[in-house]
Amino acid sequence: MDSKILKPTIFGLAIVIAAIVIGSAYKFKYRVADNIVVTGLGEKEFVSDLIVWQGWLVEQSPTIEDGYAKLEANKKKVQEYIRSKGIADSAVVFMFVNVNKDMEPMYQGGQFVGSRFTGYSLRQRFRIESTDVNAVENVSREISSLIAQGVQMESWEPEYYYTKLSDLKLELIEKATEDARIRAEKIAGKSGAKLKALGSGRMGVFQITGANSNEAFTAGGAYNSSSKNKKASITMRLEYHIK
Repeated sequence: MDSKILKPTIFGLAIVIAAIVIGSAYKFKYRVADNIVVTGLGEKEFVSDLIVWQGWLVEQSPTIEDGYAKLEANKKKVQEYIRSKGIADSAVVFMFVNVNKDMEPMYQGGQFVGSRFTGYSLRQRFRIESTDVNAVENVSREISSLIAQGVQMESWEPEYYYTKLSDLKLELIEKATEDARIRAEKIAGKSGAKLKALGSGRMGVFQITGANSNEAFTAGGAYNSSSKNKKASITMRLEYHIK
């Protein structure tokens, strides 16, 4: 074959082959991109079913023996008071007693010259854990009646928990998955496509915040323990193939 004819023929074939390869590449590219990625949300408000309240009995005394005796008397008052509110003795735990020496600085002519022993400070921590949330709440609010009886004590705000988190989490995963599927169907319908099989799914972070609050979510998952009324949420990221 004449080389003048062969060269154009080879060049033309090369162009055709290149066009086929490029066309196949784009066809593959768009086939891979034929999917929809959506994020669904599952939420639920609920009321805590477990409360934890902690505090300390505090006593100062010149001798350890006298301090222990006063602390024990106050402990009995607290036990009786809690019992009168309908809280079982088994819900209350008293910890060990911490004892510290109290020292008072001494000065002469404005200069520090040492410390003088003034007595002992005794602190005993107690903890109430109960499913009777309202009863323990009332005790924490009305504790001033014990203080009026001469009981020296300090306390924290109650902490609220939920004992059925595993069931709640499964319920929210189901809600978030259904929400994501509905979103994907709407997107596909608007574009004239139909959903095929689920390609992948990924669960987001489980968050628990106070109900009707503006608490921020955290990357590791928020867990509110200061509110009795809470809101739990979870997200599901789903990828569907479409046709």
